[in-house]
Amino acid sequence: MAQWVELQQLDSKYLEQVDQLYDDTFPMAIRQYLSNWIESHDWDHVANVENESLATVRFHDLLTQLDHQHSRFAMEKDFLNQHNIRKIKRNLQNLFQDNPVSMAMIISKNLNEERKILAASAQGDMMIEKQRELDNKVKDIKSKVQETEQNIKNLEDLQDEHDFKSKTLQSREELNGTVSREELNREKLCLKAMFMKLSNMRAGVVGQMSELLNLVEQLEYELITVELSEWKRRQQMACIGGLTNVCLDQLQNWFTAVGECLLQVRQQLKKLLELEQKFTYPHDPIALSRATMEERALALLKTLITNSMVIERQPCMPTQLQRPLVLKTGVLFTLKVRLLVKLQENPPCSGFFNILGTNMKVMNMEESIGMAAEFRHLQLKEQKVAGNRTSEGPLIVTEELHSFTFEAELCWSGLVINFETTSLPIVVISNVCQLPCGWASIMWYNMLTSDPKNLSFFVNPPTVSWGQLSEVLSWQFSSITKRGLNVEQLSMLGHKLLGPKAAKDPEAQIHWNKFCKGGSEKNFTFWLWIEGVLDLIKRHLQSLWDDGCIMGFVTKERTKVLLSDKAPGTFLLRFSESNRDGAITFSWYEVADSLFHLSPYTKKELFAVSLPHIIQNYKVMAAGNVPENPLRFLYPNTPKDEAFRKYYSKPAESKTSLHTRPL
Repeated sequence: MAQWVELQQLDSKYLEQVDQLYDDTFPMAIRQYLSNWIESHDWDHVANVENESLATVRFHDLLTQLDHQHSRFAMEKDFLNQHNIRKIKRNLQNLFQDNPVSMAMIISKNLNEERKILAASAQGDMMIEKQRELDNKVKDIKSKVQETEQNIKNLEDLQDEHDFKSKTLQSREELNGTVSREELNREKLCLKAMFMKLSNMRAGVVGQMSELLNLVEQLEYELITVELSEWKRRQQMACIGGLTNVCLDQLQNWFTAVGECLLQVRQQLKKLLELEQKFTYPHDPIALSRATMEERALALLKTLITNSMVIERQPCMPTQLQRPLVLKTGVLFTLKVRLLVKLQENPPCSGFFNILGTNMKVMNMEESIGMAAEFRHLQLKEQKVAGNRTSEGPLIVTEELHSFTFEAELCWSGLVINFETTSLPIVVISNVCQLPCGWASIMWYNMLTSDPKNLSFFVNPPTVSWGQLSEVLSWQFSSITKRGLNVEQLSMLGHKLLGPKAAKDPEAQIHWNKFCKGGSEKNFTFWLWIEGVLDLIKRHLQSLWDDGCIMGFVTKERTKVLLSDKAPGTFLLRFSESNRDGAITFSWYEVADSLFHLSPYTKKELFAVSLPHIIQNYKVMAAGNVPENPLRFLYPNTPKDEAFRKYYSKPAESKTSLHTRPL
């Protein structure tokens, strides 16, 4: 089945993701009209910068395909679609005539993203099927536990009947002469048959319980090693901005169901002990197997409990909710611990925690949630060490990882179980200026490892692929705005980090020093520059960014290519590459191949005057020393006032020259 046809059969939530791939730069209509032709070519190969001649051929082929589609609409007298096709063709020519590789890159990226969406849909279906399978396994185990319960009751009834008849026969034998020998023999034969039935039933119950424990062990292993591990990995991704499902309710339902079954099995084993104490015999199945099964059930219960305590909400300062795991000394932070086995009754003794000298914390039974302990007023204080430091460690403070370990004691059903869990590694800072580098460490760690005890990670930090890093970089924007980074923006960032060739390779490796430690020619790191841009957007540009008005990550060279064939007065908004703290400028095209770049606006300036107001009132001296606004169209061709009118605070005053600025 064609890829485009498959996509159209997906649920609405996946179709929304497809919709986000296409905009006026490369409309979805092209994908619809030319789906078979597009999918018949290897666009990954065409998008290689070394294949510009091939990209040019494919660009003109695409225009030809659009002409064919226009002819079909003409034959059908579909005037509206004829108009749309002509408009799309003109726009493509304006955008990609001089840079067909860019079009190939967009098509390549979109096709790959479509495949990811299809894979995510299939994975979602697989997850639903997997959940259904686990639900069925839990249901099957519960059913077998109840079946065993009934069989034990039947066994008890049969044993009581055997005991009664055995005692009756014994008393009748003591009455010499009153009962015939033949009748006594018949009763002995009946009693022997009953004993054989009782012994077989005991063996059946023991075998049933042994098989039940096997099923519980298999399910418990799957829950702990697969489901819980996957949840912990999803939580890591959520901590660094990923939109993943970290709800614990389903996992808790499974853990609780297994725990309840094991508790019931232990009660059933106690009942078997009572039956054994009342009546046993050589090679009694209960006597031979009960102790071993008790040990297995207890071990399974302890394993379940000790793995059921998780950090539901990782350490986080309330002022930095999008950046957990970076804690400043002297600033309050919160976290939450949860027990996935939801006990049905209040235990006589609750779990306790102790952290950095605070009072012990009781795990409370929250309504409909289960047992949890929330720490809301924790604080780290720096401990001064007497004496002089003789040597510096190999790591800077923002690379030093620490973690919290929570110890618990659970008293339940006569059991006392001690267990613990560990938070994801944290970075402790003493000054807010260390926050960006601390957050970079948290991102790097969680991208590359799942071991919470690997606190020496940055002694020799591994590299990360550009594919991984580009996704996480996009998350940094989507976590504070409504828009992540598109393919063009990521392409510019990849070029900045890796160079023109490596930026096209998702497996290209990036070193930690290159990302966050090595100074550039501007004397600040790549990450600190990104951090400055993020802060600029958050403080002054969020609405403009959300609406797609800001291209942002585009070099001067690329700007020249994009604007060179546009109408005079076409401009775009781009972030300064030379300002560490974040700054934005606009570049515009005039006649005679003249391209102008304005000196960037900083946070301080944008605090005084908004960027839309600057754009609205910007003036340059035209012929005759008459001030005029050179900005007419937001790239590619949106009239300036149409793009920014809703942001204007008041009508533009023609006499103002407040926002003249050196080039």
